[in-house]
Amino acid sequence: MQNADIARLLNRLADLLEIEGANAFRVRAYRSAAQSVEGLARSITDMLAKEEDLAALPGIGKDLAEKIATLANTGTLPALSEAEQRTPRGLLELLRISQLGPKRVKTLHDQLGIDSIEALRKAAREGKVSALSSFGKKTEEKILAEAERIDEREQRTRLDEAGQAADVLVAYMQQFDGVNRITVAGSYRRGRETVGDLDILVTCNNDQAVMDHFVAYDGVADVVSQGHTRATVHLHSGLQVDLRAVADESYGAALHYFTGSQAHNVSVRKMAAAKGLKINEYGVFKGDEQITARSEEEVFAQVGLPWIAPELRENRGEIEAAQQGKLPRLVTRDDIRGDLHMHTTASDGKASLREMAEAAQRLGYEYIAITDHSQRLTVANGLDIKRLRQQMEEIDALNAELTGITLLKSSEVDILEDGSLDFPDEVLRELDICICSVHSKFELSRARQTERVLRAMDNPYVNLIAHPTGRIINGREGYQLDIEAVLQGARTRGVHLEINAQPKRLDLRDIHVRMAKEVGVLLSIDTDAHSVAQLDNIGLGVSQARRGWLEKNDVLNTRTLAQLRKALKR
Repeated sequence: MQNADIARLLNRLADLLEIEGANAFRVRAYRSAAQSVEGLARSITDMLAKEEDLAALPGIGKDLAEKIATLANTGTLPALSEAEQRTPRGLLELLRISQLGPKRVKTLHDQLGIDSIEALRKAAREGKVSALSSFGKKTEEKILAEAERIDEREQRTRLDEAGQAADVLVAYMQQFDGVNRITVAGSYRRGRETVGDLDILVTCNNDQAVMDHFVAYDGVADVVSQGHTRATVHLHSGLQVDLRAVADESYGAALHYFTGSQAHNVSVRKMAAAKGLKINEYGVFKGDEQITARSEEEVFAQVGLPWIAPELRENRGEIEAAQQGKLPRLVTRDDIRGDLHMHTTASDGKASLREMAEAAQRLGYEYIAITDHSQRLTVANGLDIKRLRQQMEEIDALNAELTGITLLKSSEVDILEDGSLDFPDEVLRELDICICSVHSKFELSRARQTERVLRAMDNPYVNLIAHPTGRIINGREGYQLDIEAVLQGARTRGVHLEINAQPKRLDLRDIHVRMAKEVGVLLSIDTDAHSVAQLDNIGLGVSQARRGWLEKNDVLNTRTLAQLRKALKR
């Protein structure tokens, strides 16, 4: 099993236990273990193969280490199976609704007997949910609205989880003698924040032998179909994977076709038809004659276009830009000079100030901002003024010692309900960079939430708005916000917004990233890392930036430290 699979099942067990009303420390232990596993740079299965002690990992003791090993080796966990048997099956489905956490699910079950989405719909329609003390009419309305459309919401796999599965599977396939070229196509290659399945293309010497090798992969839970040139399987995580073997002379056409998007492909095929050509997954054809299409560049060239980066292929103007020679030179990971959002053990991080700084040095960064939570966020051990100033002194001492990297004094400062900030101005003016975010009162109306953020940006010490919409992928939709008004407000005030690279956030969305570029607001790509390993999530943020057409100059933290300081001045 991949780390993401193990973390998902540990969190599932924690949810079930919390719904049962189990000991809070026990629940927290499973969540902490899940966070540690998810943040690891190395595979749990690799660590077990080398007989490394999992109990040495942060937040994982001997008992949890044994459970994680059982999960990794067998794909199952007795404690989880037992909890699933004790819990009505419909209760976990209720967690798909963003307004409901395990505690609220328990309340609904205990007080109203709700054990399914349908039972929830009925109770909400009858006004029974709002009658409970911990709910309200507005909350009931939001719950009902989500419950009504829950069956329409396609269940998709997060990009990072799909990536873990893809990396291991591709490595497994490359071990087989006779596999020549292999690429993961589809929405994964386009960098979409979630994927429905994985489409893998190969060229090889023996199609049938490669298909046999593929279905023998030990991550396969069941084989849906297997033919001479195509096979479909489900992994233990539930993710579907399709493998297709294609001829070398058709590889470019197949890669273009299976990368998509469908709308992009339709537009390209129309251009081909206008030239008397036909393009499909088998190749480029002029009448009955097949034109060699070993690469995508050759496919695009047949319709008079330069190669278009996969992240742009959503039929959002990329073809017109290509025709006009105006395709953006997309930002790359190598362009990033620093990370402006991360946490240490001072608040809710897993690594010390020094450990984060040294990890950033290894990445070649010129600077990082230390942004532990402010005092209002007690659940994350937020720093009060005294502790923040102590941390500033520690940063000064570390800056005097380290070479080649500068630590910027900062804080992730909570935006309060009225738009005021969690620290007074005399503290904010001491910071090198002030990053602000919303962590509470998500239920405010669109107008009030927008005004809240705009008022926060009125503060002359605010530089950056973190995870601007508050959404959680496959979790909550995010709070209501007039993102266009926020972007216009940021531009006029000289404030920047963030692309948060946490895999569960990727906030801003790609369409909002594109909007920010058009408005003229610089965006910062940050990891919001809570561990050393999570600093590597910067690649996901860069992918999101590329989907929003960002170039190097559109990104705040591609600048040198001197340029950054200048850009931060209001």
